[in-house]
Amino acid sequence: MLFILRLIIVVVYSILVSVFGCIYCLFSPRNPKHVSTFGKLFGHLAPVFGLRVEKRIPAEAVNNGNCIYIANHQNNYDMVTASSVVMPRTVTVGKKSLAWIPFFGQLYWLTGNLLIDRDNRAKAHGTISQVVTQIKKKNLSIWMFPEGTRSRGRGLMPFKTGAFHAAIAAGVPIVPICVSNTSNKVKLNRWSNGLVIVEMLPPIDTSGYTKDRLRELSEHCRQIMADKIAELDAEVAQREAAAKK
Repeated sequence: MLFILRLIIVVVYSILVSVFGCIYCLFSPRNPKHVSTFGKLFGHLAPVFGLRVEKRIPAEAVNNGNCIYIANHQNNYDMVTASSVVMPRTVTVGKKSLAWIPFFGQLYWLTGNLLIDRDNRAKAHGTISQVVTQIKKKNLSIWMFPEGTRSRGRGLMPFKTGAFHAAIAAGVPIVPICVSNTSNKVKLNRWSNGLVIVEMLPPIDTSGYTKDRLRELSEHCRQIMADKIAELDAEVAQREAAAKK
């Protein structure tokens, strides 16, 4: 029964947000301020899934300026966890097929997010150039998932180099976003599904890196994120165990 109730609430809420969001965005289509606004609205669904999301955003994050945010990509629940910390004037990079999802896909495009064709290598490289142009000319930050796909419980996957190539070319820092484990955490017939911590880390300076050191930068960022995610998972496990006593 709880599963059905949750399903109804999520579907109705998502359709309403998407439809009214599309209408709202038509007055200023593809304005990057919309991504943060609607990301937070979808973040309000976390309690519906029985999740308590704890956001850790440093006070100095308002001074990050233009940057590239990189986050671990676990599953569809990223929409209600990671989305809650999207900063103003930040757009995401997603696969082109997202545009065909009824209601949500149209909102995704209208809010100003960038779509890439992952099956076309030439177009994918062109997207990196587009990312750099957007950052420089439109005063934007970009949110990317460097794993390139959802990990689905396999841990932090190897990073692709696109985000790091764009950061070096644009001359902007990289800001990691780490989300504690949500794989197999959510049982839709269970009332409470526990705690998820989303933490924004300090910016990583890319000015000392060149294109020849892309992989080095990628591995450096991945190690920082892997260590932090392990730390968050341990904290969540400890706090949830303590709460059961």
